[in-house]
Amino acid sequence: MPVTLVVGGQWGDEGKAKIIDYLARDVDFVVRYQGGANAGHTVVVGTEKFAFHQVPSGILYPKVTCVLGGGMVIDPLALVAEIDGIVVRGVDVRGRILVSSQAHLVMPYHVMLDCDSEDRRAQGAIGTTRKGIAPAYADKARREGIRMADLMRTPARLRDLVADHVRENNKILKARGMKPLSPTKVAKGILAARARLMPLIADTRPVLWDAVAVGRRVLCEGAQGSLLDIDHGTYPYVTSSSCTAGGAAIGTGLPPSAFERIVGIYKAYCTRVGNGPFPTEEKGEVGKRLRELGHEYGTTTGRARRCGWFDAVAARTVVKINGMTDIALTKLDVLDTFASVKVCHAYRIGQRTLDVFPADARDVESVVPTYETRPGWKEATTGRRIEDLPRSAVDYIRHLESLVSCPIHLVSLGPERSAMVRIPRGPTPVLGA
Repeated sequence: MPVTLVVGGQWGDEGKAKIIDYLARDVDFVVRYQGGANAGHTVVVGTEKFAFHQVPSGILYPKVTCVLGGGMVIDPLALVAEIDGIVVRGVDVRGRILVSSQAHLVMPYHVMLDCDSEDRRAQGAIGTTRKGIAPAYADKARREGIRMADLMRTPARLRDLVADHVRENNKILKARGMKPLSPTKVAKGILAARARLMPLIADTRPVLWDAVAVGRRVLCEGAQGSLLDIDHGTYPYVTSSSCTAGGAAIGTGLPPSAFERIVGIYKAYCTRVGNGPFPTEEKGEVGKRLRELGHEYGTTTGRARRCGWFDAVAARTVVKINGMTDIALTKLDVLDTFASVKVCHAYRIGQRTLDVFPADARDVESVVPTYETRPGWKEATTGRRIEDLPRSAVDYIRHLESLVSCPIHLVSLGPERSAMVRIPRGPTPVLGA
């Protein structure tokens, strides 16, 4: 059975968690392939709200096995706390979480270095979540990281390994004027996490290979969004991992040929957390209105998100980068009270017109969006079928499809599981049908 991949189509916060939750009801495995505790996935079930950071949101379905893939950088202490928080709310996780032995650890010194780097940049700060993600990936690239596999060492060997790494990084902390860490205390914390996580650690690659071979259903989820990808995003205002479709093969060990369905998640408008270029940002009343109606505040940091109109130039570029087969459009209901809505369909730089999102962030900062204004619907978007939606809302959906050259199969109308419209289309396999 082919693998389904869910990818963020904008700057993150597109509502991936709800779509993953919707699709996960029909799968056997949900696999996270990159990022770490910088992710924030919120799922609403009835009157309860669950916020996930490292554990895949498929954990809410009792039959789903959740895999933290080798492409992740995992904060072990935060992971233990997150699992405990899930269990205390009545979710049985026994035998349902696997952690790749290839995943790297986010250490306390990574968090300190991340915070210091942001503070030093001052007005030029990236706007990271300050969770230690970039320094952890940097250590991975320098071949100086600690991996989950290292937790399988004897306590004495692990204690020595951690202490050595702390002492080396203390040199950097001291050079930057920060208080050094205690190698003994850090090692004690890692050993405590080791005791909890060891039963979960495995080489998850053959687990997934075997699952695909026997026809088990696998859903892979990314964190962040494609415009924050380390290669294809608005560098340097990006995350530190490959959150586009290509990163899924690397971060899971599944072959690229396994991914037959690639679902792109887009909001019906645009948001961005942190700094960096954002062509369609609305800094006035429209932006404030979108923020309040959409409750646009970060799950991980609580920061207010920057808001603006749908950017079809960026959207169609991301469709091509990821090879998206279909789209889930979220938060259409946020536009219910607008008399008119705007869509950016092209950019202008001087006398030039662009229909592709620039590869260089400096060029993105220079573009002027070209908008078209479409009628709003001024009524509630409710129901389960596209026929239940207001005519102007349907026209808006169809117009976005034509601009980005990819069919929209799902439309989310709110945070609740039931607030979803499925649009049957052609031969594309649709989980959650």
